[in-house]
Amino acid sequence: MGQTAVVTVRIKREIKDALEKAGVNIPSVIRQHLEELTWRLQLKEETEKMRKLLEDVKPSEREFSVKSVKEDRESH
Repeated sequence: MGQTAVVTVRIKREIKDALEKAGVNIPSVIRQHLEELTWRLQLKEETEKMRKLLEDVKPSEREFSVKSVKEDRESH
């Protein structure tokens, strides 16, 4: 496990009490949510990089896949 940092959050007492009464492990839930949020943000960033790369790619010619499969079949 890498280095860790402490994050402090203030919430209304009734929310904390209700969560604890329901048996919710508040730190675990917060940690899990922040990890998922981080993953989604990284995914969004990587998707944007891919989108930018694909902007410069020209589309294949019409019927390319059909011709390619036929050529492959005929070569065997």
